[in-house]
Amino acid sequence: MSESLAEKIRKIRSGEWKAEAVLNEVYDRIEQKNPELNAYRALIPRERLLEQARALDARIARGEPVGKLAGVPVSVKDCICIEDPDLDITCGSKLLEGYHSPYHSTAVARLKAEDALIIGLTNMDEFAMGGSTESSAYGLSRNPWDAERVPGGSSGGAAASVAAGMAWAALGSDTGGSVRQPASFCGVTGFKPTYGTISRYGLVAYGSSLDQIGVLAPSAEDCQLVYEVVGGHDPRDSTSVPEPAAPAESVDLSGLRFCLPTQYLNQDAIAPEVIAAVEEVEATLKAQGATVEHRYLEFLDTIIPVYYTIAFAEASSNLGRFDGIRYGVRKQQGDSLRSVYTSTREEGFGAEVKRRIMLGTFVLSSGYYDQYYGRATQVRNYIAAQTQQLFEEFDFILGPVSPTPAFRFGEKMEDPLAMYLVDLCSVLANLTKAPAISLPGKPTDSGLPVGVQLIGPRLSDAKMLGTTAALQQHLTYFHHRPA
Repeated sequence: MSESLAEKIRKIRSGEWKAEAVLNEVYDRIEQKNPELNAYRALIPRERLLEQARALDARIARGEPVGKLAGVPVSVKDCICIEDPDLDITCGSKLLEGYHSPYHSTAVARLKAEDALIIGLTNMDEFAMGGSTESSAYGLSRNPWDAERVPGGSSGGAAASVAAGMAWAALGSDTGGSVRQPASFCGVTGFKPTYGTISRYGLVAYGSSLDQIGVLAPSAEDCQLVYEVVGGHDPRDSTSVPEPAAPAESVDLSGLRFCLPTQYLNQDAIAPEVIAAVEEVEATLKAQGATVEHRYLEFLDTIIPVYYTIAFAEASSNLGRFDGIRYGVRKQQGDSLRSVYTSTREEGFGAEVKRRIMLGTFVLSSGYYDQYYGRATQVRNYIAAQTQQLFEEFDFILGPVSPTPAFRFGEKMEDPLAMYLVDLCSVLANLTKAPAISLPGKPTDSGLPVGVQLIGPRLSDAKMLGTTAALQQHLTYFHHRPA
């Protein structure tokens, strides 16, 4: 069994392990693995970070207090702001190439305050729009378990960095499953907390009512440690909840009630290997005294059109700021202001981002607003009400993270609808602002990871992490690592 993050931190804080040696080992791993996987888009130079590690070791040797994440190597998704001369924040887009953030995001500032060592920025789908990391302007990332398959998206680089041992934990962002789906594909644990429990200050917006920073790590126990550091109220984020990040909670599986929607067992929509992984977890829960009830949830049939209507509309609004004047690169082919806008966006945005902006602009346009966006928000409210009512009976919703294991490159890129359907099982948590987690379940016969998901009521984050940690004591899959 691999050591927990808590045990690794204990060894660094006690002086048994040196932060310098840990960091060198991680950078050696990056030099070995990253040329093939392309998990990192930009790295802080090794020697610069080694100076921080040596200073940390010196403080420990003198008996001085150190942070809760002392010496922990962390990767950060390339849409979460870091103020650093060696890191430009690009969101995976040519449009922001060379843009340096003038400030740290709240999540990054809190990591640094607790002595975590931030390695660099991980590759992602452009502006977080995708489920495979194939739309990045900086090359695709590869799955550590099979380099011919995608690592998921949009936080594909973040998941690959943890799975391949190139970071001990990672920050990603999740708008419709973008932390959980790559965690599923790469065989790590991916936690999307309740909306507002981790500040979005410094997260480049895609869909403001859906976006949430999340944590990727080998286990739920590891995610909890990072979540306690980066979570909590932030007055700079108007959507931040007032409560602090909930501390770890020990959970007894016996007596818990889980709802397993029958749509998640439909072999016309969900791959047999994925259903098998869910059923394996179901059997484990029942063996520990939990109750799992199958139920048809009618509102799930509307989930994809509602989600994408809202996400595209918010993307159209948020990405309007990228005009060639305020941020990033500027292209101009004529002598008018309009030519700056059109040339910059034509050359800077990729095909998928343009598609989503145009569709979002359409659903917000005069004559169509009520028909599309207005109706979608009404159905979203209905879904939220139905989900809240469901949680009066059940502790969690159990199901898949993604309808399939990791797919091969090119399999879905030419068919946008097929790519959008990858989010079939994950967007409910974003629409309802609920916490959700992906934990590694039974792998496929060929050894590919398969994630299983829990969704809980709002602000049940500690209970969810405790439940997942208890469940992982009875599952061995999350200890497996690619070579």
